[in-house]
Amino acid sequence: MTPMVEASGIHKSFGRTEVLRGIDLVVQPGEVCCIIGPSGSGKSTLLRCVNHLERIDAGRMRVDGKLIGYQETGGKLHELRESEVARQRRDIGMVFQRFNLFPHMTAAENVMEAPRTVLGTSRAAARKAADELLARVGLSARRDAYPGQLSGGQQQRVAIARALAMQPRLMLFDEPTSALDPELVGEVLDVMRGLAADGMTMLVVTHEMGFAREVGDSVVFMDEGVIVEEGAPRDVLSAPRHERTRSFLSKVL
Repeated sequence: MTPMVEASGIHKSFGRTEVLRGIDLVVQPGEVCCIIGPSGSGKSTLLRCVNHLERIDAGRMRVDGKLIGYQETGGKLHELRESEVARQRRDIGMVFQRFNLFPHMTAAENVMEAPRTVLGTSRAAARKAADELLARVGLSARRDAYPGQLSGGQQQRVAIARALAMQPRLMLFDEPTSALDPELVGEVLDVMRGLAADGMTMLVVTHEMGFAREVGDSVVFMDEGVIVEEGAPRDVLSAPRHERTRSFLSKVL
């Protein structure tokens, strides 16, 4: 089986600061992989390297067997044009901490925008798909509301529907609940549980250890730009092998 995500020897620096120091990670189709670790450990940077929002300095990043952001000729990498990278990103949905919705568009219009402008989907077909996706995230009644009229949790659910509108094969979540009030976290996690149950491949940077334990197929603990430990949630979260993992979990569990 071809892995959905295969990171090999990924290095990334910002100036003199090495943020990723040789990351190797494999995520299989249908797997939910939760990435945990302290702030500044490189989790979000790794996620952004998966769809080439950040250029890697060394290594190879593949999604569904295809090199992302580059083509390889004679052992050398040549960066693809932005239009070619954008085409690759169609298959990779991403949900950020901040919702990044268009404030002048309704919930339905936000979900319709990418299929209409990128795929050339007709307005009627895009509207039908948007209605179905908003129903999926529990927001049928808010389809005509503007982002400013929605709670943070509702905005994030619209953002998830918007990402799903492109029918991605892989979903990336970068701490999707960290900007939410505590009482709104559950409604977003419930939508993510539903996606996992439907077999969506998901790479989730999260501080929600309960979600990682319950929904994750694997948990990756990162610190200082390396993967310290990875395995099944019950192993990493309940019986970590490394002292650094134990120290981190003692503060968050």
